[in-house]
Amino acid sequence: MQRRDFLGLSIAAGLSAAGLPGCSKPEPLVFGIHPWIGYEPLYLAKDFGWLPESVILSSGASSKDSMAGLLSGKLQGAALTLDETIRVWSKGKELVAVAVADVSAGADALIVRPSITDLSELRGKRIAVETNGASGIMLLKILELAGLARSDMVPVDLPVNEHVGAWSRGEVDASVSYEPIATKLEREGGVRLFDSSDMPETIFDLLVVTRDTAEANPAAVRDLVMAHFKGLRHLVRSMHDSVYRVASHQGIRPEDVRSALATVMLPDLAANQRYLSGAGRVEAMARSLSELMLRTGMIQKEPGFQRLCDPSFLPGSLP
Repeated sequence: MQRRDFLGLSIAAGLSAAGLPGCSKPEPLVFGIHPWIGYEPLYLAKDFGWLPESVILSSGASSKDSMAGLLSGKLQGAALTLDETIRVWSKGKELVAVAVADVSAGADALIVRPSITDLSELRGKRIAVETNGASGIMLLKILELAGLARSDMVPVDLPVNEHVGAWSRGEVDASVSYEPIATKLEREGGVRLFDSSDMPETIFDLLVVTRDTAEANPAAVRDLVMAHFKGLRHLVRSMHDSVYRVASHQGIRPEDVRSALATVMLPDLAANQRYLSGAGRVEAMARSLSELMLRTGMIQKEPGFQRLCDPSFLPGSLP
């Protein structure tokens, strides 16, 4: 499981009906998506019928499925974190960020045993982490702040959904994870020593499409982005309804949905315009993160992008 596995929504991707003979209408944009609180607006848009036929959601178990689909050509876009976007680009698939779905503001966290009271005390400790996910990036940032090298701790590379079990068996001293696992570890006696609210505007979840799709099928890309904002508007304006929809779909507690929503920022249209501008935070973080990932061996090749974000697909206003 890579990075985002919050709400186990099961939305099957259908195939649209074929067009009339001789019709030159572009093929639908097949968009990879997986369970995560920041992607809920697209799930809501599908539920309410706000997703036009030009876009098909292809639901996977994790971002690993979406990344593989992009690289194989089965997908034309996907919901990914910034570091996942960089990984795909470094493997030769040029991507364009067309919307910021959310910004982590506490959803990603370092949970430790109560005996650990300072980041410097991570030296020699066994830390559960998804090395190839955003959790791996966060651990690098934590070690940097602590003045420690990777060799100063013992990484235990585990999917986040296995962290609670490893914690209960006493196999790890700390966990770099995200909601709802972080909260589950706290219920098991863990202490939140550091989280993404301590490094604001660093972990971004994006809606990305391939460069080819952005150029060949821009109308579908605009439809995708508009559907996201329609779903986001419902989530924000009808929070009570949205929370219970998600909770009833998943058989989980509404308070857990509310807790997860409290750990992310869901940028509106104006915030997206700022984030995606040429001088915006996403472009700056993409360059910084690419350098870090290359230096630490998380990617083998410099992505080499001149521009990652394209705000031109954002709607001028919402109907």
